[in-house]
Amino acid sequence: MKKQITLLFSCLGLALVLAGQSLHAQQNDADGKKLNAELRAKAEKGDAEAQDTLGQRLLFGIGGTKDEGEGMKWLRKASEQNYAHAQFILGICYLTGRGVAKDEAEAAKWWRKAAKQNLPYAQDALGSCYRDGKGVATNYVEAVKWYRNAADQNFPSAQYSLGACYIEGQGVAQDMVEGVKWLRKAAQQNDDKAQFALAIRYANGQGVPKDDVEAYKWVVLAAAQNNEHAKQNKPNLESLLSPEQIAEGKQRANDWLEQRKNVSAGKSSNS
Repeated sequence: MKKQITLLFSCLGLALVLAGQSLHAQQNDADGKKLNAELRAKAEKGDAEAQDTLGQRLLFGIGGTKDEGEGMKWLRKASEQNYAHAQFILGICYLTGRGVAKDEAEAAKWWRKAAKQNLPYAQDALGSCYRDGKGVATNYVEAVKWYRNAADQNFPSAQYSLGACYIEGQGVAQDMVEGVKWLRKAAQQNDDKAQFALAIRYANGQGVPKDDVEAYKWVVLAAAQNNEHAKQNKPNLESLLSPEQIAEGKQRANDWLEQRKNVSAGKSSNS
């Protein structure tokens, strides 16, 4: 996709953050070594979840001990038990060369195993493999299939990529309205790439009625997340707007953020 901003590495970075939140929450655990010992005892008995967790802690040095070789050993054991999350992380290791020689084909192989278990991170990553020809032959139809599987699970990165496929007409018939639908789903989850892409659609009247104020709203939101494209284009859009339109766009952005804050607060109180 010529205008698509998303790169495979950025998608995987987001997925890894989402997938490994529990590990990061344990980074400051004063009893990290004790926890690693407890995990090892379970892992040696064949507990796939413990093998996955221990492997990641050793791979990233969580709990005081960093041993990439040992970490890979436990991740592989969990992966061979068909534990989807371990398969996903193993794929990242092969893509980046962490603890193992880089091998894009091997990365795609493990992501496929996890994707077939309906893990959205892996589905999104596999879709990017097919889109970019990483470890597999480029196949936009196959990319769309995997993006859609993840997008239907409300995974924002995949929703953005699926929207871009519709807008560019790659792997599907070009459909601006359908593209905007998926971009909006991702933008509503605060995906900055989708927010900027949605701004472009409003600015150009593609898939939606042209609305410069709404375009500015989404540019403001994306720029607030340090999206470089939004930051670069924000002054250009402002030069086309009146002071009143700029004020309205900023107000819409503030209202959106406030609404999102209230929704998040409601979810927290109900959990």
